[in-house]
Amino acid sequence: QVQLVESGGGLVQAGGSLRLSCAASGRTLSNYVMSWFRQAPEKEREFVAAIRRGGGGTNYADSAKGRFTITRDNAKNTVYLQMNSLKPEDTAVYYCAAGSGSWNNRRPEEYDYWGQGTQVTVSS
Repeated sequence: QVQLVESGGGLVQAGGSLRLSCAASGRTLSNYVMSWFRQAPEKEREFVAAIRRGGGGTNYADSAKGRFTITRDNAKNTVYLQMNSLKPEDTAVYYCAAGSGSWNNRRPEEYDYWGQGTQVTVSS
């Protein structure tokens, strides 16, 4: 079992930045592909970014490319999502997820463990 806890969400103005963290416990994070997803009200959960087990490769949704950066620190069992140039349409609950499959996986059902989410609200 892996327990994931997100933090770092909040209210920010458009154009601002936030850094989300996802701390893991239970098992070492280096065994898992890690991803961030988000879910806005009335919408399905959508993929944002993923990072390989060793951190050597990343994968982004088109909406995140050039603005968001996913990183991981396996020694700290933590994954991060740096979000810059935020837009109102980035408003959502952001979830981190751990999976045993490919770092190219983008569907929620391909991930095994989830955090409780952290709210990000971007005002215009």
